[in-house]
Amino acid sequence: MDSPVGHRSSQDAGRALRGAPRRAQAPGAPAVIIVPGLRGSGPAHWQSGWARALPRAEMLEQGDWDRPRLADWAATLAEALRRRPGAVLVAHSLGCALVAHYARISGGRHIAGALLVAPADVDTASPWLRGLDTFSPMPQERLGFPSLVVASRNDPYVSLDRARRFAEDWGADFRDLGDAGHINVASGHGPWPEGLTMLDGLVRGAADASRGAGRAFG
Repeated sequence: MDSPVGHRSSQDAGRALRGAPRRAQAPGAPAVIIVPGLRGSGPAHWQSGWARALPRAEMLEQGDWDRPRLADWAATLAEALRRRPGAVLVAHSLGCALVAHYARISGGRHIAGALLVAPADVDTASPWLRGLDTFSPMPQERLGFPSLVVASRNDPYVSLDRARRFAEDWGADFRDLGDAGHINVASGHGPWPEGLTMLDGLVRGAADASRGAGRAFG
């Protein structure tokens, strides 16, 4: 979930992201599909910057960012994975719930790994969740692929305990960022190089697993 803010850091982040060089592609590295949450990710969001800087990265585009329906969003993700099987997903906020639901429906087919950042708690009664009932309840099944949940102690959309519980249910590793808000532009996260380091680990692991299996994802 992203929102417009009058935060000076958002301007600095936007300049940094626009000027970021495109990173080199390691041989055999998987594609990256970036999965935004409610209302999408604006140009200064780290997800948008990563989409520009990472080779073979694709920003998932939904038909309606403001009135999401799980069936529609899952179909869009399925099509992206059909074109890029074996991709690593980078999800934020409601995008994490989408990945969990898609994994439950598909058994994790075509997904090599996932970085799940600030997973919005779709089971709470928060006012912002009105109209998102198709995403509730949050799946509790194991995802079936390597994953890392990254959460904050003062995220307005999920408590640290709930985020940790999601990681346990999904069989994911867990990273506590401390007081990092919703890990978006409003909380001062622009290019977010620490997150890129986490993603690099998942991408390397996916590439190694693919080579070790001696087969393509399919």
